[in-house]
Amino acid sequence: MRGSLMRGRVLRGRVLRGRVLRGRTRLTSRLVTLLSCVGLFFASAPVVLPASAASEVPALRILNSLQVNKETRDGYSRDLFKLWSDLDGDGCDTRQQVLIAEAVAGVVRGCTVVGGMWISAYDGVVTSDPSSFDIDHFVPLAEAWDSGAWNWSASRRERFANDTGYAGSLIAVTASSNRSKSDRDPADWLPARGQCTYVKTWIAVKYRWSLAIDLFEKSAVQRILAGCPPLMSLPPLASAVGIDAGGSRPDPTPVPTDAAGLDPRFRTCADANAAGFGPYVRGADQEFGWYIDRDRDGLACER
Repeated sequence: MRGSLMRGRVLRGRVLRGRVLRGRTRLTSRLVTLLSCVGLFFASAPVVLPASAASEVPALRILNSLQVNKETRDGYSRDLFKLWSDLDGDGCDTRQQVLIAEAVAGVVRGCTVVGGMWISAYDGVVTSDPSSFDIDHFVPLAEAWDSGAWNWSASRRERFANDTGYAGSLIAVTASSNRSKSDRDPADWLPARGQCTYVKTWIAVKYRWSLAIDLFEKSAVQRILAGCPPLMSLPPLASAVGIDAGGSRPDPTPVPTDAAGLDPRFRTCADANAAGFGPYVRGADQEFGWYIDRDRDGLACER
């Protein structure tokens, strides 16, 4: 399940599984507040990230860490990305998990939200009918294919298409806004509000999955970031398992370490990155001391 989504516990402070929110007055007040603020949601809210990824770094540094490549659509088919799976085996598929996580009211029963309400971040539309909302891949499947997913195994593509490990990867929005966006990158489409949050989340997802960026896309993101607060949170990196399905890339072997709760220690940053680990922030990550910060920018093992 994504973020703090757990059975029997509050979901993002909004919905309690098996119980209603406390009182109609409280619910009405909460909804009025949400509706009055929705126009500012994207403009003022930070990128939504798990609490474990609290370290902030300059967004431009994350952007510049992405490999720049010319993209190609050759061989793409949506059927190459399996939807909507139940990868964690809890009985709820990915669409149901996202709708549960993003409900702002209602009671969770099984895999559905009874009396639920949702707000589409792209256009501010509110609905109590989840069938009117799409689950948008923040980085569209076709864009992911162009940017490197063509070289992934089927299982890795499935994990990308059902990524509940990072709250920015999948978002519930109106079908009309999702159709408007389609498979376009920020050079061709941006939401009317909250463009800073949008492009930061875009590069966060690309960074998480080691996807490339093309020159026009990078230029558009740079233009938006020039007017944004400079910092963003680092998303957790997806496992590198499933890249280069032909098997030509060997798995790097970590150096043994007894440090509990830390990432595996590798001999080089290149090995750590290949296994899906890094970067590490000085003063925030103990792993920083294992490697050399060659450019002395406070970030080790950046890609």
